[in-house]
Amino acid sequence: MENKQLYTPEGYKELTDELDFRKSVKREEIKEQIAVARSFGDLSENSEYDEARNQQAENEARIKELETLIENAAIVDESKIDTKAVSLGSTVIVLDVEFDEEIKYSIVGSNEANPLEGKISDRSPIGSALMGAKSGETVSVETPAGTVQFKILDVYRSKGDN
Repeated sequence: MENKQLYTPEGYKELTDELDFRKSVKREEIKEQIAVARSFGDLSENSEYDEARNQQAENEARIKELETLIENAAIVDESKIDTKAVSLGSTVIVLDVEFDEEIKYSIVGSNEANPLEGKISDRSPIGSALMGAKSGETVSVETPAGTVQFKILDVYRSKGDN
């Protein structure tokens, strides 16, 4: 499983949905754009045609990337997540001890991470420090700004009981 990348079921579904969209809808849209641009005549100075071809190349590259990600995906069985300890697929509420601020994180695979949505990778500094910790424990995280202390207030499965 060394080449496998872990995904939550939601993250895996996002990959497959994007792949389906790009293969069906997006490919057809680009084909139509190319056909319209061709109808303008001389292709050597046709910026619409060049742009449509560039979009086609980008779309096909993303399709290949998605196919590889899906091929190498391992989905976490969320029903087997220990809700007493932080693991991939967990949501954890922590208290930043220094700032007395509660923060909610969802622990996801590295390809699903989106810090702006509170989704952090199990391999990130904070995610890896939280992995395996239980409610009530305090963990230290080394960050570029210094050491941060998080007290774990609650741990639960990301899907379901929010």
